[in-house]
Amino acid sequence: MSLVDTVEVPEGGAPPDLPARHIMVSQTRAMARRSIVGTFRQPVQWIPGLFFPLMLAGINSAAMGKSINLPVFQAAYPGIQSFGQFLLPATMIQGVMFGAVVAGSDVALDIENGFFERLVVSPVARSSILVGRLAGACALGAVQAVFFITIFSVFGAKVAGGIGAYLVLVLLAMTLALAMGGLMAAIALRTGSQEAVQNTFPLIFVLLFLSSAFFPTQLMSGWYKVMAEHNPISWMINGARDLVINGFSFRSAAEALGVAAVLAVGAVALATRQFRRRLAVAA
Repeated sequence: MSLVDTVEVPEGGAPPDLPARHIMVSQTRAMARRSIVGTFRQPVQWIPGLFFPLMLAGINSAAMGKSINLPVFQAAYPGIQSFGQFLLPATMIQGVMFGAVVAGSDVALDIENGFFERLVVSPVARSSILVGRLAGACALGAVQAVFFITIFSVFGAKVAGGIGAYLVLVLLAMTLALAMGGLMAAIALRTGSQEAVQNTFPLIFVLLFLSSAFFPTQLMSGWYKVMAEHNPISWMINGARDLVINGFSFRSAAEALGVAAVLAVGAVALATRQFRRRLAVAA
């Protein structure tokens, strides 16, 4: 789809005079659509981000499902009904982190095949190039959140917080997708290499395993417990987990979304800085 397809052209005439803001929004929407459609046309990119977290959740549930009967576990999560409830936020966040690699890799691919330079010399608002890509990452995050919530619900892991918790979880997935997508895009813009993006991600992914994602910190000990308790991912997961297990709470919602928002602001700022440097090189 051409970017100009979003602007209606009267029959037999030129495109109407439109405000610059309207044109930029139309171009950003077109770029976001390109990102979303391009992603879903390549199942090999996003399917692992859906099924690998589910497989890991199934293994953990089978191995540690009965641990919810431990007194310490019950004291920490009095409303818990299944280990699936405990794993739902971590699985969702894991999937979103996988999806962020797709966004970063696509930015690097655009640079490698010369499409980025063609966009720069075209009459496209510069901001729409990056914003459109990040918007696509947010949309993928929302789809992933709905998918994981639905699958876990089918297997009995109900969200105790109701519609409010559902909305927070989807918004959390979108905000985290923006954060991780921004970080991966920054790496792509800095290096211009898909390989660099993919090689950097495992280092970031380790942070998920050094958190409370798959087991409560109350049952940890030593340096691992210290790392998990001071890991921002733990704070985010714990807030979302409280919504799933114990019901809706504005405090838990603010904790989960607040951490994700701070990460998103930092990542987008970094991506914007690298984007300007790349524009300077391409100019």
